Amino acid sequence: MSLLELKEITKRFGAISALQGVNLAIEAGEAVGLMGDNGAGKSTLMKIIAGNFPPTSGDIRIDGNLVSFNKPLDARNSGIEIVYQDLALCDNLTASANVFLGRELKKKIGPFSMLDYRGMNERAGELFTELKSETRPRDLVKQMSGGQRQAVAIARTRLSDPKLVLMDEPTAAISVRQVAEVLSLIKRLKDTGHAVVLVSHRMPDVFEVCDRVAVLRRGIKVADKSIDQTSTEEVTGLITGAVEAA
Repeated sequence: MSLLELKEITKRFGAISALQGVNLAIEAGEAVGLMGDNGAGKSTLMKIIAGNFPPTSGDIRIDGNLVSFNKPLDARNSGIEIVYQDLALCDNLTASANVFLGRELKKKIGPFSMLDYRGMNERAGELFTELKSETRPRDLVKQMSGGQRQAVAIARTRLSDPKLVLMDEPTAAISVRQVAEVLSLIKRLKDTGHAVVLVSHRMPDVFEVCDRVAVLRRGIKVADKSIDQTSTEEVTGLITGAVEAA
């Protein structure tokens, strides 16, 4: 039984058909690369899985159970977290404060309720250690490298111990060393049993950390293959249309 199963997912925006009958299954501990040119439907599919908006038609199943997401909280409650391309971090806050943003720990002192900064720093530190990141809980986000910022965003998803982590272009616009850090974080997620969907235009990243690659073209899934059964040349052809399907 798959962790996530999408059946005949379609999405229309008025006269525009963004997705057409997409089927996709993802197993626990598996990383799937989702590739395609701009406008292929990748972001639309990710937002449907994350609960940003419902599909026009089709079914979503989690662990075999039919689910319906009306808002992102519904997806989170089903074990799905997403790391957006812009990371949605607050630069003026610490790493720990960003990890717990909206889910702050509190403690009681007499009749008063106060933020538990020590508890949040300790838990954030544990998450960074699990991810093998050098990020420190009290560091300000605005002073961090791209790789460290990704670690904060990923640690935030780990707070709820999700089954599936969606990642939208995590290695865009960062240095080679920082790319290596992010790919290491993705491998760590896989090692701890989390499934990952990686949206990326960077072919080497997908081939390094993913088990499978799915390709969308004009809203249609044209390929879904194991990494060891395809090549960068074939995937490039599928993205551009030089190869019809595989």
